[in-house]
Amino acid sequence: MDPVTHFLTGACIGRAGFNRKSAYATLAAVLAAEAADMDIFWGIAGPVEELKHHRGITHTFIAVPVIAAVVVGAVWLVDRIRIGRKNRRDRAKPPSGQSPVQEVKAQPIQWGWLYLTALVAALSHLMLDWTNNYGVRPFFPFNPTWYMGSIVYIIEPVILGLLLLALVMPWLFGLADQEMGARRKRFRGRGWAIFALAAMVALWGWRWFEQQQALTILAKTQVARDPIIRIALEPSAVNPYRWQAILETRDYYQTAAINTFHPDSAVAVTSDPVRDRMYKPADTPSVEAAKQTLLGRVYLDWGRWAVVQDVGGEPEPGVPPPNLPFNRKWTTVEFYDMRFANSSLGAFAGQKHPLSGWVYIVDGRDAAAEGMGSTEQKTNGTE
Repeated sequence: MDPVTHFLTGACIGRAGFNRKSAYATLAAVLAAEAADMDIFWGIAGPVEELKHHRGITHTFIAVPVIAAVVVGAVWLVDRIRIGRKNRRDRAKPPSGQSPVQEVKAQPIQWGWLYLTALVAALSHLMLDWTNNYGVRPFFPFNPTWYMGSIVYIIEPVILGLLLLALVMPWLFGLADQEMGARRKRFRGRGWAIFALAAMVALWGWRWFEQQQALTILAKTQVARDPIIRIALEPSAVNPYRWQAILETRDYYQTAAINTFHPDSAVAVTSDPVRDRMYKPADTPSVEAAKQTLLGRVYLDWGRWAVVQDVGGEPEPGVPPPNLPFNRKWTTVEFYDMRFANSSLGAFAGQKHPLSGWVYIVDGRDAAAEGMGSTEQKTNGTE
């Protein structure tokens, strides 16, 4: 899921009751809920390395206890800094000669409880990422299989709205209480946080039910005339009743739009036998060479529905092709994933196919350059 959803989920986990047991619980939950995405810093080494490591070791069950321990260590450091600043302020205060005013007793820090809080929040990151169609490898490195629920979109507006509501409403009620002179509550928003988390789980259940409905509708409808090898169902970003189906046969991919709101209607499944069919590209020598590059190995390891095609002498925008003698030629090999071929992510990145990659192949055997993502992310390199 997007980083904002992870942060807000951590905040709701902390406010759902963990913050009543220990100071810094909400801080620990927020940090642990997003910590796994620190793997984006692999992007410094290039977009191919970023794809290789994204949702890698930091998104596994063996990393969860380590992430929780690191977060607790960071919280301990924050606490030491705060104590040091308080002691310096206290020493700098001139003696007043008056009896000191009794301070409100601070909430104690329960380090074991903080670790448990961080553990739960770190696990929430894996669960949230599993629900979309990008997937996670929770058993890596022992099991490299990708698992994906594909029940919600990568950016789910309903979940974002629920989590924001859980954090904003207690603040609004707090303002109303201040105007009425009511006593300020020490812990506010527990009910709203529990409601948001429970509603998120209920939404997952509903979307899973709709996904099963879509599969049932698809099983009753002949979309492709040839035997189906496998099927994928991709959720819509807004409409919970609309699903995008991808059906693979031996020779082609067939896509279809499924409407689960009217499962028995004539338009429950929409698929044009010509417009929505894509024949599998030929395995040319350039395609085979591209698959052996670093980008090719990384992309095929991740792309469950990867398509690799030789697009000929079509240069990538913003990246000039290799300058070769007249007796040598280059070709562009493109990598993209069918799961995102019709995704709105491409509109944000300015790409025909989001999360795509490319390789310039020289003489059908040598990689001259390769890259991933939008034009701004293109990188040149040689193998």
